[in-house]
Amino acid sequence: MSGKRIVKAREGIERTKLYPVADAIKLVRERASAKFDETVEIALNLGVDPKHADQMVRGVCNLPNGTGRTLRVAVFARGAKADEAKAAGADVVGAEELVQAVQGGTIDFDRCIATPDMMPLVGRLGKVLGPRGLMPNPKVGTVTMDVASAVAASKGGAVEFRVEKAGIVQGSVGKTSFGEEKLAENIAAFIDAVVKAKPAGAKGTYLQRVALSSTMGPGVKVDPATIAVAQH
Repeated sequence: MSGKRIVKAREGIERTKLYPVADAIKLVRERASAKFDETVEIALNLGVDPKHADQMVRGVCNLPNGTGRTLRVAVFARGAKADEAKAAGADVVGAEELVQAVQGGTIDFDRCIATPDMMPLVGRLGKVLGPRGLMPNPKVGTVTMDVASAVAASKGGAVEFRVEKAGIVQGSVGKTSFGEEKLAENIAAFIDAVVKAKPAGAKGTYLQRVALSSTMGPGVKVDPATIAVAQH
């Protein structure tokens, strides 16, 4: 985005103001000026220090209105479970040969699911899949015998989240074309999931700051209290 476009996009947004969630969504959508359907991103500042194991925040959220993008899903499975994954719409299914392909640098998927018996094999891919956030994990439902449900959830709008170093959780909550109501529902669901994932070691105010932005647009600060109302 050029400097002029950034300045223009920021016009009318007060940097220090906390906007009600409905107003923030409106501002983000109005300023999405790219030639493609921009993704709406949310960033939450949490009162946690992820360096401590008891303050780790991780989970999965099923967005009621989906993400607006179709994920390519890979499943590590054998036999009947592999057939089940294919029937559920998985894009890539395999066992040893899929492990070899990934080791060789072929990663043509956005989400990765494995049956528990495959994890000793998949574990070898930690260095490849880990940094990309693709490693299957039972905590977020991607290590499971119920591969059909996991594939359906991934295709339907399941978003994984994980707290980063500075206590920030980021995620996609839809597209600017969704309209204000659907985005508000997705945002409330995402925040609800993060609040439910509050770790035992969190002290003080858990949900500290919330901001929304589109792929190419400026950030808009949100008043967390207005989202809490949307949740209940």
